[in-house]
Amino acid sequence: MEGDVLIINNYHRKAAKQVVAILLAEIEKRGNKFFLTVAGESGAGKSEIAASIAAELEKAGKKSFVFQQDDYFVYPPKTNAEKRVEDIGWVGMQEVKLFKLDEEIAAIRQGEAMIEKPLVIFGEDRITTEVVDMSSFEVFIAEGTYTTALKNVDARVFIDRDVKDTKKARAKRAREKQDEFLEQILTIEHRIISAQKKDADIIITKGFDAVKQEDYE
Repeated sequence: MEGDVLIINNYHRKAAKQVVAILLAEIEKRGNKFFLTVAGESGAGKSEIAASIAAELEKAGKKSFVFQQDDYFVYPPKTNAEKRVEDIGWVGMQEVKLFKLDEEIAAIRQGEAMIEKPLVIFGEDRITTEVVDMSSFEVFIAEGTYTTALKNVDARVFIDRDVKDTKKARAKRAREKQDEFLEQILTIEHRIISAQKKDADIIITKGFDAVKQEDYE
C-alpha cells in the first residue's frame, strides 16, 4: 500500500530473527519458492514484522517480496470505512479479496514471473494495479489480518496480541479514529482472527518471542 508508514522497533526485529531461525532450514531445503503469512489483529505489528523478516532473510541471502493484505480490500481505505459505518455487518473476511491473493501465489508457485497485482494509494483513496517481476524472489511474505486463511502457503506466523495489547500501537499509527465504533469493529475482527490462531505454525507471543505452535502454551 502506497502511503503506509511503518514504525519498526527492536522487538519487531527480535521476533523476525527468531521466525527466520525456525524457518531458514526449511526454506533452504525446499530450494524453490517459499510462501509464508504473518497475521494478527489490528496494530499487532504485522507489517513491521513482515518487513523485518524480509530484512533478516536478506542477511541470509534470500530475497523476499511482501504482499500486503491492505492492497486486496474490495474498497480503498476511506471508502471501506464508510461502508462499515453504513453496515457494521460488512466487517469481516468478505472485505478482502483473499481469493485474488491466493490465485497470485498459486501462479508464482507455478512459475509465472510477471504478476499484475492491486495497489492501494492511501492518500488518494483509490486502488490501481502494478506489474511486478517476481522471478528474482525466493521467499514471499503475505501479511494481514486474515492471511492465515490463505491456502497456497508453506508456513503461517500468528502474532498473539489482542485489542488491549495493541491499543498503544494503534493510537501511535493514528490510521483510524479511536472511538467506540472502532472498538466494535475490533471486537468483530478479534472473534474471527483469534479463531485462526490454531492454524498457525509459529506463534509470536505478547513478549515478541517466536515459538513453534506445538511449544506454545
